[in-house]
This record gives sequence, structure tokens and C-alpha cells, in this order.
Amino acid sequence: MKDLIKKAGEDNDLLESTVEHLCAWLKDDILPAWANESIRQLVEKKEWNELNDRFFKELTFGTGGLRGRTIGKLVTDSEAGSGKGCPEFPAVGSNFLNDFNLIKATMALYKYTKQYLDEAEDRFETPRLVIAHDVRHFSRHFCELAASTWTKLGGNAFIFDGPRSTPQLSFSVRYLKAHAGVVITASHNPPHDNGFKAYFEDGGQLVSPHAEAVVEASSKIELSEVIPFLGKNVDAVTVLPESIDDAYLSVASETVLQPDLIVEYSPKVVFTPIHGTGGISSMPIMEAFGVDVVEVEEQAKQDGDFPSVKSPNPENPEALAMALAKAKEVNADLVLATDPDCDRLGIAARNVEGEMVIFSGNQTGAMLAEYRINTMKDLGILPEEGHKNAAMIKTFVTSPIFEAIAKGQGIKSINTLTGFKWIGEKLNIYEKQLKNAIYEEEGLGLSYDETDFGTRAEMLLDYSTFYVFGGEESYGYLSSDLVRDKDGNAAVINLCELGAYLKKEGLTFSEYLDNIYLKYGYYIEQVINIYYEGASGASKIVNILESYRNNPPAEFDGAKMVEFTDFGRQQIYDDDGKLIPSQDFYFLKFDNGYSYACRASGTEPKIKFYVFANEKAEAKGDLDSVKKTTEGKINSFCKAIDADARLRAEG
Repeated sequence: MKDLIKKAGEDNDLLESTVEHLCAWLKDDILPAWANESIRQLVEKKEWNELNDRFFKELTFGTGGLRGRTIGKLVTDSEAGSGKGCPEFPAVGSNFLNDFNLIKATMALYKYTKQYLDEAEDRFETPRLVIAHDVRHFSRHFCELAASTWTKLGGNAFIFDGPRSTPQLSFSVRYLKAHAGVVITASHNPPHDNGFKAYFEDGGQLVSPHAEAVVEASSKIELSEVIPFLGKNVDAVTVLPESIDDAYLSVASETVLQPDLIVEYSPKVVFTPIHGTGGISSMPIMEAFGVDVVEVEEQAKQDGDFPSVKSPNPENPEALAMALAKAKEVNADLVLATDPDCDRLGIAARNVEGEMVIFSGNQTGAMLAEYRINTMKDLGILPEEGHKNAAMIKTFVTSPIFEAIAKGQGIKSINTLTGFKWIGEKLNIYEKQLKNAIYEEEGLGLSYDETDFGTRAEMLLDYSTFYVFGGEESYGYLSSDLVRDKDGNAAVINLCELGAYLKKEGLTFSEYLDNIYLKYGYYIEQVINIYYEGASGASKIVNILESYRNNPPAEFDGAKMVEFTDFGRQQIYDDDGKLIPSQDFYFLKFDNGYSYACRASGTEPKIKFYVFANEKAEAKGDLDSVKKTTEGKINSFCKAIDADARLRAEG
């Protein structure tokens, strides 16, 4: 078999890197029989494209940890095994998420965590890991395998009795005072994918220096070290009690600012978890507040095939189709849809004509931000004029309307790189600043999570930065600083509260959004996604990124580029004065006021362009005309960007 592999490499059927990784995996004949047989079948059938996709590189950490295919485009007989519907084994491959790569990631996380604890003063602790998983194929298996690996290495591992949402994992790491956490999920990716999303003791996803250290630890682990952990044993693993669920639900519920409003003016809601984990926490929260909610029964069933949708992504209107039909049937006011791991939320609401309107992540986030800031001022949590130590946090690729709202409300707007882990990092910094200030002034330690919200807000305004709200354009929102990842469950009840407020005021969501546009300006955004899968696709993405760096666009659609920011080569600081980590990410500004960001996705095989435009509408009667004109301009602008990128992809 090795001779056939080398011959395929010489004939350029297999990439040089594919041959290298294949030979490394086959070295010493240490793979289990099913994995050996799988590779043999692909080689003998000359499935070179499949082998290139599986082995052209090693799966590496992106914006959310490891994420990739776990079921091949071609499923071999040995992988299929006796499995019905889902294969018996995850697909073999250095570039796939399978038992081998999952164990390797768990070992790397353990080694770094133990080293971190060993080097810390007075922290002679056994590494503790909390693991959650979604409903995807192999998710429970991967969860138990990671827990088994961790305990075999000498740590303590905690898992739930079934699927749980990503934000609950983030909360649980802090609540249980664990040192690390993992969610087995690929979020809204296609059914063939899965992922390993890693967190540290602050409840946030891995960032520097932890992320680099785990990656380095992973690079030093040989396949031979992984093999002994393939046998799964969960006897020493602790299954968490129901009280952990109750604790999380309590914190998510505390994000509601005016609970009586929901009781009195609850909108009628249709909710769908799109076959994922949303129903586990979102439904109980809504029911506890007395929300009049109807669940889409067909999509309430947890199913890793996500059979009722093309994609389980609430960003796609098609994913809301069944919920919209149900809303028409029951005459609901509001449709809410969460993705499989319930960190994202999509919404639709009736306009003045009674038609359902789907809102983008930027629009939803802007409405939540405006409502929550105004309400915090009404409740005395924030001063009416705002505060220099209050902040809203967003990513660079999220609409500038958030910056306009923050400026108008008298608070800071902080931009981060793409990925909610950077927002989580900011919250950790603010928490540490407060703890250090209290210790220096009073010589006392502070139990951050046990300090009530009102007191915590006052202290943060005095000594650090009070986090008001955070969001990203990809339908992720966070209202609580006790969770360090976007929270679909809390966002569900936050939207119910906003819906109740609008019902009281006699406004639709569309009217409320228009009022925001009239106050701050009309903002519109578009996202261009260009997919390039597999080994050949990866090279095209690299071509685009390199050509932008070496020869950035000078003009599009008559607009001249006036500023090019290269986050990989320039030193960029955020509004807190913190240096932003280097990344292959570009931001371009044009003389017509338009701008866009360019980056490769860290979780999917695509390159993304985030395009922004805004215009001022002087009066309510001008708004429709301003919208129409701006939409036409941005459409033309996006077409030019797309066409240029596809040319650059070819090198």
C-alpha cells in the first residue's frame, strides 16, 4: 500500500503533504484494523481526491478550536461498519475530526493545563475539565472519549447526562471552578462536520497565551502516543446533577431587566431549536416567565442529520421556513430560532402590515443594544448621560451601527477580532482589573460571580469597565458577564422582553429599527461567502489573502480605496489601548464612505467579505428612498468585490 501511495505522489495524483501524512499514519502499523482497512480501500480504489482532502494537512485550531469533517465524502466499508444512517466510525484522516485528533487535542489541553497549574503559585490542584456536547453524529462518543482521555491522564472530568448548549458549558466552567472546558460541536455547519471547542478557567474560549501553548503541545504529540487512549473508559467520569442546569437557567434569567413587562405584555412566540439543544434551556426560560410560546414540534426532535432544513443555520431564511409557517397558523407575533448548539439566534417579527420580516444579526443586535442601554438608564444602572467606563463590545466585522449607538449613548464601543472568544477575553480583563483594584484599595478578594448584578455594575463603573452588551453579525449576542460566549438561551428571553416592551409601546420591531436608523443613520451590510473546499480550495483562499496583502484593490465601482489596514503586518490597538493580535485580516475604506473586511473563515472552507454602507435620513419620509438607493449601491459594490476575488483565487 505504501508503494501505491508513493507512486501516486510521483504521478501528482496525491499532494506531497498528503503522502507525507499518510506515510506517518501508516508508520509502525499501529492503527486499529478498521482505520488501516479504510486507508487501504481508498488507495486501492484510487480515490485520490478523497485522500487529499483527508490527509493534505493536519487539523489545526481556528477561531473556535478544531472543526472539520467527521464523515467523509466517501464512507469506506470499514468506517460504515454496522452503523445505520451514521457510520460506525468517524472518518480516518489527519485533516478530519476523528478519535485520533480528538484524543490529541484533549492530551494537549491537559498537558498545558497541568503545566499552568504546576507553575502557578499555591495551586496544587488536579486539572478539572467540564465537557458538553450537541446532537451531532459522534458528539456523545467524542464527549465520553475526551472525558476518558482526561481521566486516564490523571485529571477529573465532568460531563452532562445528554446534550447541552455551548453557553451552558461556558457558565459551568466558571460555576464548577474547573480549569478547562470543551464543547463537542460544529455549531451550524453541515451534518458531516463536528468540532472540539476549547475553553479555559475564565469560561472563555482559548486565547493567547493559552491557545498558542495548546497548539504547541499538540504539535509535539505523536500518533503513537494517541493510540493507547482509543479504548474508552468512563468509570472515573462524573456525570453532573440537575442543579447545574438550574444554576445556569438562573443566570440566563437574570439578564431580563424588566421581568414584569414580559408577564403583562408577552408576545406570542413560535420557537424552533432546529433539531438542536435550544429546547433544553430556552423553552424552560420562556415558560418560567410566562411567555406564550409554541414550539415547532417537527424540529424539536434532536437529530444530527437536521432533516427538515438544508442547513441548521438561523442566518439562512430557509431554516426558519417551518417556524414561519407555524407562526402563520397560530398568529404569532415573533419567531425565534436557535442553531444546534444554541449560541446563535435568528428572529422574524410582524410588521405593520402583519407580514413576517426576518432580521439580520446586525439589526437584531442593534435593537437589543438600544433597548438595553435605554432601560439600564431608566433603572439607574447607567447614568442618563452614559459613562466613560461602560462599554459595548463587537467584532470588527459587525456593523458600525453599534459604534454609532455607543457614541450616541455616551459609552465606549470596543472592536475585537472575529470570534466571540475575543469578547470573552475582554470580559476576563475587566474582571481582573476590578479584582486587582479592590484588593489594592481594601486588601480584600472579590467573589465576582457571587456579587449581585447591581453591585457588580457599580464597582465596574468605578474601578474597571462595565460590560453593557456584546454581539457579532453572525447572530451571536451576550447580555451577561457571567457567561463568556454568545448565549442563544439568554438572547431568546431578551428578545421576548424587547417584544413585550414594543407591544406595550404599540410598535413593531420594524418600526423600532427605523427609529434607530432615524436617530443614528441608516446602516446596511452584506456578507460575501466564497466557498473553496478541500486541498485545492485551500490554495485558492491563500491566493486571495496573499494578493490582497501584496496588491490590494485600488478602486471598486467608481469608489477609490483610501485606507488599507493589514492586521497581519501592522500594529493595531483597540479603544482600551490593548494591542490586537496579529491575523490575516484586512479592512478597507473607500472615499464614498463604504468599507469592508476580508478574512478566511476559521471554521468553514470559505473566504468572507463583510461590506458596510451608511447614509443619513433627515426625516422619516426620506427613509424608504435612502434605503432603496443605498441597497442598490451596495449590491453593485459587492458584485465588484466578488468578481475581483474570484480572479485573485486563480493566482
